[in-house]
Parts: sequence; C-alpha cells; structure tokens
Amino acid sequence: MRTISLSSTSFSLLTHSSKINGSASSLIPMARSQFQPQRRRNIGTTSSRNPNFSWMAAVGEKVQSPTVPTSVPVRVALELLQAGHRYLDVRTVEEFSDGHAPGAINIPYMFRIASGMIKNPNFFAEVLEHFGKDDEIIVGCQLGKRSFMAATDLLAAGFTGVTDIAGGYAAWTESGLPTEP
Repeated sequence: MRTISLSSTSFSLLTHSSKINGSASSLIPMARSQFQPQRRRNIGTTSSRNPNFSWMAAVGEKVQSPTVPTSVPVRVALELLQAGHRYLDVRTVEEFSDGHAPGAINIPYMFRIASGMIKNPNFFAEVLEHFGKDDEIIVGCQLGKRSFMAATDLLAAGFTGVTDIAGGYAAWTESGLPTEP
C-alpha cells in the first residue's frame, strides 16, 4: 500500500492480485483531520494539574453549568432515595394524593385548568422553602415529561444536585417500588 498525501486528504493506493472494479489498483480516500495533534498526550489521573480546574477557564471561555438534567431509571432513583437524596414530586396535588414515593415532597410544577395546564408561578419559591440549591434532589412526576422540564428549570436557576426520574411515578409503580397513600 502506498499513501498519497494531498493538502486536505490522504489516499492509499492498494494493489491487489485480484482486480477491483476492473482495475488492478484502487484509490481509497482516508479522511485526515487538519487539526489532529501530531502526538498523543496522556491525560489522566497521573497529571499534576488540578482535576477540578476547567480547561475552558484557562483559555478564557465562559464556563456554564449544565442545564440538561441527568435522567435515571426508577430503580436507580430508589437507590438514590435510600442513599439520602430527597424526592421532589412535581405532580398535581390530586395525582400526589392518589399515591407517591415514601417521603416525597409535593410541589406542583403545573396546575390543571379547564383548557389544559399552566406553570406554577411560585414553583421556585416553594422549592426553596423545602430544599437548598446544593441539596441532592430527585424529581419525579407521573410519566416523566413535567419532571424533566422542572429539573431543567431548577438547574438553570442554580440548583446543582438535580436528577430526573425517567418514566415518572407510573414506571415507579410498574416496577413494584414502595409507595405511600
């Protein structure tokens, strides 16, 4: 095999004893990044640099916290609850009164009205009455959509330990996890 380098692409000239598409050789393009480093750097735990220091801060970029919450299955959420996380149930009061996870705190993210649902205008204030911005919170609703939206809003508001429960209370009960009336 011979390699032919052009400014933006490398080609390998393959010569085979059998013919490919009627010719004895073929050009096969191989993409080559112009920005590929010439040598690999070993980036790992053996580095003497501070692992909590962001490289973006070093180059002057504005560092932002993530605003997309982590979603976990209900069995992982139960383990988090047992490990000391607190459960924020964002379903309506009526949904919550039909059953909920043990120890859950109900703060509706949305209210039902005749034409559908509207966002709770006091949601953040009510959450701050029960949780600190650094508390480990798992957020659940009925199916997972409202909890994802609530968790996203909480992260954007500066809460740091927010985790969404994928599938919501429906998945919780389908999995046979403990509930309270």
